[in-house]
Amino acid sequence: MGNERSAARGGNPSGQLVPTSRWKGALSKVGLLLSSWYSATFQTTGNHIQEQLAEARGGPGYHGSTGWPFPRFISLFFPVFPYKSQRMDQEFQDIEFIAKGSLGPILKVRQRTNEKIYAVKVLLKAEVVRQGILQQCIDGVVIQKQVLHPFVQGLRECWQTSRLLFIMCDYHCAGDLSRLWTASKPLAESRVRVFAAELGSAIGFLHDFGVIHRDVKMENVLLTERGHLMLTDFGLSRRLWRGERALTICGTVQYMAPEVLRGSPYNHSADWWSLGVLLYALVAGKFPVDPQCDHTSMLRSLQEAPVSPLTSVSQDLAFLLAELLCADPRLRLHRLDAFSEHRFFRGLSFEPQLLQGLPLEISHPAADQSDPEPQLFRDFDWEPGAPALPLAG
Repeated sequence: MGNERSAARGGNPSGQLVPTSRWKGALSKVGLLLSSWYSATFQTTGNHIQEQLAEARGGPGYHGSTGWPFPRFISLFFPVFPYKSQRMDQEFQDIEFIAKGSLGPILKVRQRTNEKIYAVKVLLKAEVVRQGILQQCIDGVVIQKQVLHPFVQGLRECWQTSRLLFIMCDYHCAGDLSRLWTASKPLAESRVRVFAAELGSAIGFLHDFGVIHRDVKMENVLLTERGHLMLTDFGLSRRLWRGERALTICGTVQYMAPEVLRGSPYNHSADWWSLGVLLYALVAGKFPVDPQCDHTSMLRSLQEAPVSPLTSVSQDLAFLLAELLCADPRLRLHRLDAFSEHRFFRGLSFEPQLLQGLPLEISHPAADQSDPEPQLFRDFDWEPGAPALPLAG
C-alpha cells in the first residue's frame, strides 16, 4: 500500500472522464492482472492461505454451521470493511483505470448518486493475508477514517467483496508532488515555504492525535486543484502514544531517519526527518544522500557522507533543514510549535484556511501515458456472480 505509482495519485490532468461506454474496458483491463496475482499467490503461499481461499469460495474448510453469515476469509476484515454485494458498475459510472498499485489497481470513478469523482484503491485480499499485512491494512484505514484535517486526504468509504477490498478517497486531478518535482525541479523557495507549512501542519496534527505516519515522501503528497497539498497513504502508520517507541524498519529508504535504518527504537521524530529530506529535495533538485537499494546500504551512505548544508538557499531555510536533518532524534526539530515559530516562516500564518487561500502556481504535470498491454486485464470478477477468475476466491 505504501508503494503506489505516482500516476495513481492523479490521472487525467484535465479532470475529464472517459465516456461511460469505456468503463467496461477499464474493468476488463483489471481482471488478468488480479488473475496473475492469484496464480503467484498460490505458487508462493502455504496451506494456510489456500485454506482461507477455499473458505472464501465456500469450499473445503468452510463450515456454514458456525453461525457467521460469511466465510471466514470475509469476516477477517470486519467490521472495518463492510460486505457489499452490489456490483461496481451499479454504483459507479465512468470507471477509468488509473494505475497499477502494489496490491491491485487504482480506479477513477464517478458515483451515480452524487455525480462526484473519487479514487478507488482495489486490494487483493489474498495478497494482503499472504504478505502478513492484514492488521496493518486495517489500522491504516481506521486511522485515515478518524483523522480530519485540511491537509490530510479524506477517506470516504471502504468495503469488501468476496475477494477484494475497496478504499474510496477524494480524487485530485493534479497528481502528486513527485510528478511536479520531476517536471519542475528545483522548486522556488517561496513555494516550498507554503508546502512546508502545510505538510508540517498535517504531520503535527497526526502526532498530536497519537499517529506516526512512517512514510512521508513526495509520492504520498497529493496536489489539489488549487496547487496545495494533501498528505495521504496511511498503510504504514500506527498509533504511538507519548513515550512509546516503534521498532519496525519500514518506509522508503531515502526518507528513513538514521534511527529507523539502524533498527533502533524510534518515535514521531522520524517523520520530521522524512519531511526534512522531502524539503531538501524540493529546493535542491536532488536528495541529500543518493537513494540506496536497502536500509543497510542507506545507513552506510549516511554515515560515510553526512548531509551537507545547502548554500543555494536562504540562510533561514538552510537552518531549518539542518534542524530537521539532525542525526540525533533528541536534538532534531520535532514539534509543530517549534517548527511553525522558525524564522523561515516569519510572517506566514499556519492557519489552514489562510494557507489554502494563498495563491500558488497551478501545475498539472503530464499524466503517465503508459498503458498496460491490451490483454493484460480480462474478465475482472467484481462479485461472485460475475465470470469467475482462475483460482478465484
